[in-house]
Amino acid sequence: MSILSIVFIAMGLAMDCFAISISKGICTGKFYFRYTLRIALLFGLFQGFMPLIGYFVANNFAEQITRFDHWIAFILLGFIGTKMIIEAFKKKEECDEHESIKKHFQWKILLSLAVATSIDALATGVIFVPFPELIWIAVIIIAVASFVFSFAGVIIGIHFGKRFHLKVEALGGIILIIIGLKILIEHLFF
Repeated sequence: MSILSIVFIAMGLAMDCFAISISKGICTGKFYFRYTLRIALLFGLFQGFMPLIGYFVANNFAEQITRFDHWIAFILLGFIGTKMIIEAFKKKEECDEHESIKKHFQWKILLSLAVATSIDALATGVIFVPFPELIWIAVIIIAVASFVFSFAGVIIGIHFGKRFHLKVEALGGIILIIIGLKILIEHLFF
C-alpha cells in the first residue's frame, strides 16, 4: 500500500466530516474560531484513532463490528438530523445569538457526530493489518485530512448559509439524515 493510497482513503473518510461540518456552518451562519476548531479537532481525533483501534482489534472483532456499524451510524445521524429538523420548525423565542451558536457546538452533540462519522474509519483499520509499518502514518494522514476538511466545511457552510435564506437548521438535519442513509445503503447493498 502506498502513501497516495492512504491519502485517498483519508479523503474518503473525511467526506462525512466535511458534509456535517458544512451543515454546522450553515446552521450557525457566523465564524467562531473556537467552535470551528472544536469540531475539526474532534472529527480529526476520532477519524484518526478509530483505524488504530480497528487495527488492534481486527483479529477478534472486525467481523462483528462490520455487521452493525452502519446501523449505529444510521441511527445516530438520523436521530440528530430529525432533532435538527424539528428544532428548525419550532417557534423560536428571542434568544441570544451566541447561545444559539453554542447549542450547535455542544460537546455531547459533536461527540455523537464524531462517533457516528468515524465508525467506518474503525472498520478501515482492518485493511492495515498486512501493513503494520504504515498504521501510524495512516493515523496521522487520516486525522489531518479530517481536521482540514472539517475546518473548511464549517467555513464553506457559513458562506453558503449567508447567501441563501433558508431554514438552515432543517437543511443541516436533512444532510445528516442523507449521510446516515448513504452509510446504511453502502453497507447493505455494496
